[in-house]
Amino acid sequence: MIISKRNSLRLAAVATLSALTVGLAGTAMAATPAVQPVSAAQSAAAQAGITAKPSVSSVQAWQLFRVTGTTTGLKAGSTVTLQQKQHGAWVTLPASVHTNSKGSYSLGVKLGIKGLNELRIVSGSTASPVFTVTVR
Repeated sequence: MIISKRNSLRLAAVATLSALTVGLAGTAMAATPAVQPVSAAQSAAAQAGITAKPSVSSVQAWQLFRVTGTTTGLKAGSTVTLQQKQHGAWVTLPASVHTNSKGSYSLGVKLGIKGLNELRIVSGSTASPVFTVTVR
């Protein structure tokens, strides 16, 4: 492989800038404190989570199915709501339920949009991983 003089200068410049960046990053990291205090609210928000599992992977339009799951880091009795991805945006559906004293829930759902539906369960700023249900 033949490298032209222009390309070799470009490679040398990139290598020099990379070395400088790494050196500066190492210096900046050494100057930062090792431990930063975290408030109780930040800690609880970071640990909050929701699981969600549909009872079926495929249903007829408007057929009832269940989404069950558990929450962690949320108060007992918190409201969990179903969201559906429509045209690239999350839309809140009129399907919600309160968690029980152990943080679990069971939500009855009926969907009418045919095809692959991307869904998730949310409570405040906490959301479950996305799951899918196909409506035939």
